[in-house]
Amino acid sequence: MDSILVTGGTGLIGKKLCELLRNKGYKVAILSRNQHTKPNNYYWNTETRHIDAKAIVEADYIIHLAGEGIADKRWTAQRKKDLINSRVKTANLLLEKVKELNPNLKGFIATSGIGYYGATTSEKIYEEKDAPGKDFISEICKVWEKSSLQFDTINIRTVIFRTGVVLAKEGGALEKLSQPIKLGVGAPIGSGEQYIPWIHLNDLCNMYVEAIENEEFKGIYNAVAPEHVTNKSLTKMIAKNLKKPLWLPNIPAFVMKLILGKMAVIILEGSRVSSEKIVAAGFKFKFLALNEAVDH
Repeated sequence: MDSILVTGGTGLIGKKLCELLRNKGYKVAILSRNQHTKPNNYYWNTETRHIDAKAIVEADYIIHLAGEGIADKRWTAQRKKDLINSRVKTANLLLEKVKELNPNLKGFIATSGIGYYGATTSEKIYEEKDAPGKDFISEICKVWEKSSLQFDTINIRTVIFRTGVVLAKEGGALEKLSQPIKLGVGAPIGSGEQYIPWIHLNDLCNMYVEAIENEEFKGIYNAVAPEHVTNKSLTKMIAKNLKKPLWLPNIPAFVMKLILGKMAVIILEGSRVSSEKIVAAGFKFKFLALNEAVDH
């Protein structure tokens, strides 16, 4: 079986994906910023331009998930630089080392975000061919994807998944949205009418496997479920699942802006995103409906 090198392998998506790949018989290696002696874990450092050579030499595919969390900290000027550098510099370093050490890489598969289309609420359904937005989130995604598409210029099959909000029982967005509801203080945010393009973690991981195993996969795909839901719909679905009432009015937008600053836009705005391209490519979702995903 092929050897898969994963960056960001210790995150929510990375952990689940590595587990799935190993269960399917793939040899999985992880690039880590920490030096240790765990088997199949290799050290890399973007500041010193170092990657353990063996990791690159043995890789048949690279799955690039690395990048600091968009919503982990407030967006100061330095934080914005860090968010971009953690995505672009890492891809650039991988490209540099692949050119130097491994002419036989079969594919480069990377993540991006549906933030590419901009944080806007509208009735438009965005497709992969649509132009990017004009805010900070879209700027991150543009340079992020540009750095990944460099692999395509050296004739390495490149796939990029513009990922929506990932729903998982292991943590992430669903856990954060559930906490206030469990405490009896949950409510839709802002207007509640902003769309939340979502995907179940299992479906997302299966997309990466499909990108490895199906050579017809190439280019950019929206990694979102077909069903379009609003913040209000998702909040109600979680509350119903937890058997908790929603009695508070919507949380005003100005409150979120006070708490989160400019970063609040990522939860106050949101448009519909199409999954038609990846469905047409032959991918079959296991979780088509929000209630199924939340129940699971």
